[in-house]
Order: sequence, then C-alpha cells, then structure tokens
Amino acid sequence: MNNEEVLTLPDTQNADGVVITQEVSQQRQVAWGRLWRNKYVQNNVDLIKDEYTVGRSASCDICLMKQKLKLQLLNIVSKVHFKISRTYLSDCEEDPIVYLEDCSHNGTYVNKTLVGSGKRVVLENNDVISISIPGFTAYTFMTTKALDGSGLPSVLKHKYAISRTLGTGACGTVKLIFSKIGCKKYAMKMITKKSQASNGGKHPLNDPEKIMNEVRILKALKHPCIIRMEEIVDTPSTVYIILELMEGGELFERIRSKQRLSEKCAKLIFYQVILAVHYLHESGITHRDLKPENILLASDDDVTLVKVSDFGLSKLLDSETMMKTFCGTPMYVAPEILLTGGKGAYTKQVDVWSLGVILYCCLSGRVPFNMHHSKISLQDQIVRGMYNFPPVFDHISENAKDLIRSMLTVNPGKRITISKVLLHPWLRDREMRETVNSLIREAHDENSSPTSRIRYGQ
Repeated sequence: MNNEEVLTLPDTQNADGVVITQEVSQQRQVAWGRLWRNKYVQNNVDLIKDEYTVGRSASCDICLMKQKLKLQLLNIVSKVHFKISRTYLSDCEEDPIVYLEDCSHNGTYVNKTLVGSGKRVVLENNDVISISIPGFTAYTFMTTKALDGSGLPSVLKHKYAISRTLGTGACGTVKLIFSKIGCKKYAMKMITKKSQASNGGKHPLNDPEKIMNEVRILKALKHPCIIRMEEIVDTPSTVYIILELMEGGELFERIRSKQRLSEKCAKLIFYQVILAVHYLHESGITHRDLKPENILLASDDDVTLVKVSDFGLSKLLDSETMMKTFCGTPMYVAPEILLTGGKGAYTKQVDVWSLGVILYCCLSGRVPFNMHHSKISLQDQIVRGMYNFPPVFDHISENAKDLIRSMLTVNPGKRITISKVLLHPWLRDREMRETVNSLIREAHDENSSPTSRIRYGQ
C-alpha cells in the first residue's frame, strides 16, 4: 500500500453533507447502537442497518477517507478494514448478536486484542475498536441500552451516555461518559454517601449546603495541571462529579508498567505536580490525599501533560474520615497525621511529605517504607522517617536524592515548603521547564481555538 494508491481513490462527498444526511435518516429510523468516535476520527455513527463496512474505500458504509485522517494513518487502513453485522440467532430472540469481522491485512483490534484476518468476534457494549495498531483507536461501540444513560439522575441522563468503568477506589467509582451533544468524553466520579459520619454525626457528603459551597470554590480554581470539574450533581444517595478525561491514565500504572521512570521523565512529571500543588496551597487548599493514583496523564507519551485530581474530596471530608479511605495502607500519609489518627491539627506540609514519597516511587519503582517488616510496623517507620536509598538509586543524581530527603523530613516545621521545592536545584532545568510550558500552551490553544470548540463540542 502506498501514497499513490490512497490519493487515487474516487473523490468523496463533503463530510458535512454526510452528517446532515445521517441526521435526517436518524429521524426516520431507530438506531440499535452507536460507534462513538475516538480522537482520530471526526463523526459518530448511529447503527441502523444490519451490516456496515468500514475502510478507506468510498464504497464503504463508513468511509474513513471522509474523516480527515492524517495521511500516515490512511496508509495503514485497508479499503475494507472491518465489518460490523447484527444477527438474530432465532426468531424469538430479543437481543441480537453483534459481530466484528476483520477484513484487513494490517489487522483490527478489539480492546487492543488482534481479531485476525477473516476472523470475527462478538462485539459487546463499550468495546474499543482500533485499526492496524492498538494505539490507533477509532471507535467505541455502545448499544442502545447503554445510550439511554440508565442509572443516571435525570439531569445527567439527558446529557450523557454512560460507558465503561475506568477505575474504582475507596472514595468511589469512575466511569467513562460521552456528552450526547458534541461527543466529548469525560470521567464521571460517583461517590456513594453514607448515612452517618464515623463520629455518629451527619456525614459531610449528606450536607448539600457544604457540598455546593465547596463546589463553587473548586470550580473557580483554574490551573493547567489540575483536573477541571465540569459539573456536580448531588442526590440523596450519590454525588456525581463530571471531570475532564485524561487519556493516559494514572501515574501509578505508568510506574508499574515501566517498573520505574527515567530521571528525565520523572522530573517532567513531578514538576507539573509541584506547580499544581503550589497553586492549591496558594488558594488555601491542602490536598491531603496525594498519591500516584491521583496524578493523571494526558497521553501514553513520555512527554505529556500531567494533572492532579481528587483535590476536591479533601475539601468535602474531615480529617478523620479521610484517614479511613487509606484502606489500612497509609503509605503516602505524613507522620503528623498518623500520630493523631487524623484528629489533630496539621498544616499543608502534609502534602510535601506525600510528594516526597511519590518522587521516591517514580525514580525507584518502589515505596520508601517496608510494609512487610517483621519487627517495625509501617506506621512506626513513617513517624520515625526510617527509609534508605537502595542500589537502584546509585545512578540517580544527588540533587534528586537531596530533594527527597528535604521532603521526607519528619518534623513538618523543618520540612521543605512547596515554594522552596519549586526553587530546588533539581527542578532548575531550563529544558524541562520549556517543555512543560510548551505542553501547557498546546493544551490551552487546543481548548480555546474556534476549531477545537467545534470539534470537541465545547
């Protein structure tokens, strides 16, 4: 396959015309499913017919030539790349089986698993379809039942389609959702309320006045390295928080998949986290739950924008309640919190301690304290500051280790402040800072340009 072959395909009609025609057709017929576009294609496709072909040929039902793909992506798309078909196995069956058949030479992937030329698989709700390579994600398949937003409050049901689970934690479940107008992807955090707080009083998540007051504060926060809250819906049983989506996943997963990060990569990520936490502290907010799971990446690339998440939860929960969310493993919790069980007074220096643990993890792929020590408990190790630098740190710069020591200082009064972290020699890296500034500018331009607003439905 070469460039000439791609360019000599028959002319295609204007993409806008396709959308208009499709919208008129949708008014007359009921869709049984939808292909939600991912970042490489432009339009959603409502599935009405029993069979659809997808490829770069103009004869395909879904012609990828009309999606304005980059030429290097078109070069790896077959004329007919895959086929989606709906089949009823019996006349009395209510729900049909949906199949995807791989018709390509380069391969079609479902959830990053190769289907294989001439083979087919059953397509299920929320399956992600990739073309030729796992990273070239084209569509997410959703059934009509999923599109109705079942399980969401009515105010959200009319605006969003709910998709797959992105993660679960002590404080709630995170789902991928799509806006029905504009098809923008978001993360939706669902926090289930408890009837009472641990002290027998009213649980803070059952206090609508407190929730909405803090939401107003949090929505006013604007920083390129902090997750943006789009909206929040409070119901008697659950709080729904709609957040911008970060496609690269958690820092925790990045560290685990690579075993540890290079010093250069860790510095680029860590600097952005410091910018975010410095902004929070300047705004009078202490995060209190900083950990790799709450640091999100915009892409799978090493050079990527980074954002801190879950800072809002610390404003909605008291210290004692927050302590109970650590699931018995307070690895990132500052000594002064552990010493009082979350009931005592503490300062924003608790975040600096957590940042020290995070940097240690980034550079080594391990935590500084031993959960399985036979004689000294994890809590005692933390409150006494008992850690060392194993051989994996032999090739790490002294400046990096000095910064970790400064942050992992037991006495919060002697611990380095977030402002001084920004000025530390390890982070005085002009090339790194210019790269971060470039990432921030690119993200700002993408979100603010008229073209981007149209494309992403903003």
